[in-house]
Amino acid sequence: MSCIYILWIRQLTRYVRSRSRMIASLGQPVLYLLALGFGFGPIFQKAGEGNYLQFLAPGVIGMTVLFASMFSGIELIWDRQFGFLKETLVAPVPRILIMLGRTLGGATVAVLQGLIVIVVCSIAGFRPANWAFVPVAFIYMALIGILFTALGTAVASLLSDFQGFQLVMNFLVMPVYFLSGALYPLKNAPAVLEAIARADPLAYGVDGLRGAFLGTWHFGLVTDFGVLIATALLFLVVGAYLFNRIQL
Repeated sequence: MSCIYILWIRQLTRYVRSRSRMIASLGQPVLYLLALGFGFGPIFQKAGEGNYLQFLAPGVIGMTVLFASMFSGIELIWDRQFGFLKETLVAPVPRILIMLGRTLGGATVAVLQGLIVIVVCSIAGFRPANWAFVPVAFIYMALIGILFTALGTAVASLLSDFQGFQLVMNFLVMPVYFLSGALYPLKNAPAVLEAIARADPLAYGVDGLRGAFLGTWHFGLVTDFGVLIATALLFLVVGAYLFNRIQL
């Protein structure tokens, strides 16, 4: 268990020391809030859907946790190239504990970035409908973080360098985000698009965040939790298996 704690602390320390990364993590969420939140706000309101900034903010928070989680998993390639992974793997502990430590550390970093974006959204005008449900939103953020950090670790375990990184971003992360319903309501989406969203784990995370903050669910509270927990466990198992097969 001490191995998990050490790797968890290492991930947090790396993030805190990287001030440029902390600042850069705010760039994309702020752009989405300003360009989309205020740009499409009048159109969204005329369509009878209410305040678009209120609708968009949970999606932007989910996007932040998604990107931070995947990047934390992909950092495994960096550690492999610079030798830190080799030093870690020679430790007399099971590899699954190393993988869990990295996953929990990456998920914690992702949640911290999500908390920063919540503050930014609040400054922009976002307000939760019921503050009593805000702690539930933190649970959803943690589940999203664990799920996609484990997925990032699984993908990074298959890559030996950064050449495949753009492939992962273009054909995995971006579709997962844009098809999750983070930018548009799924209730009015075409049947095909909604069917695709049902296969997207982030859709349940965004729906959970939107329900916790605004009190409106598309899939339902129990469904969102169930799918996220089941998918997170699946990716943890797959990630642990692939991590255990890494050859240095």
